[in-house]
Amino acid sequence: MQILLFAVFSLTYVLTLMGNGSIIWAVRLDHQLHTPMYILLANFSFLEICCISTTVPNMLANFLSETKTISFTACFLQFYFFFSTGVSEASILSLMAFDRYLAICQPLHYPTIMTGRFCIKLVLFCWVTGFLCFPIPIYLLSRLPFCGPNVIDHFICDPGPLMALTCIHAPGIELSISIIASLSIFLTFPFILGSYILVFRAVLRVPSAAGRKKAFSTCGSHLTVVSLFFGTVLSMYITPTSGHVTTTQKDYHTVLFSVYPTCESPNLQP
Repeated sequence: MQILLFAVFSLTYVLTLMGNGSIIWAVRLDHQLHTPMYILLANFSFLEICCISTTVPNMLANFLSETKTISFTACFLQFYFFFSTGVSEASILSLMAFDRYLAICQPLHYPTIMTGRFCIKLVLFCWVTGFLCFPIPIYLLSRLPFCGPNVIDHFICDPGPLMALTCIHAPGIELSISIIASLSIFLTFPFILGSYILVFRAVLRVPSAAGRKKAFSTCGSHLTVVSLFFGTVLSMYITPTSGHVTTTQKDYHTVLFSVYPTCESPNLQP
């Protein structure tokens, strides 16, 4: 079963890298695609590659290994990059929604507002914001004493399972991580929702059916990604789980990234 899972998810991982890499390569080579919409799409694809690469290679190695361990340093590096890229993804999705709002609701002002330079500045802001959120909480968490057996009840280094391994209760650190995760959701999701409500209102006022179809076609794929991303994230961290938090989070992590099988819990080695 381990070898079968390794083969299936290796193929899925490679296809994911190829798909997102093709988008990045196409945007880079074709100068006609050097527009804000495709710049945002290329950055989102790159973030997807970074996000899944923080966990999947180690998981694939665990399929073929007897020990299934991860070092202390690697665990917290995985924690940092996984959640930093996740926050950056949420920010990029909100920026993509804002771009579609301007293109559909303010078409005459769109070229002057969403210039290439302004778009790049916004993208850099999303990247920097995502990677500046977690260094301090992760550093404080890594300084806590950890008790045996150092077995993480998860297939990634998630905050909840890590906090369960500490010898002392640290509500301040736990609260800070929860606040950062909640803000990344509750600041971006309402913004995306509000942007698309305005987009739909504008599209419904278009007199021709062909015009409405064209406007909806530019937003359909983005809405699908938003629904999958925020639907699973909200289910992971917001929905009550009646004491089965870790199991539920493992299930939704599997759905969210589509390449994460539930496997034996790795050992956290010092």
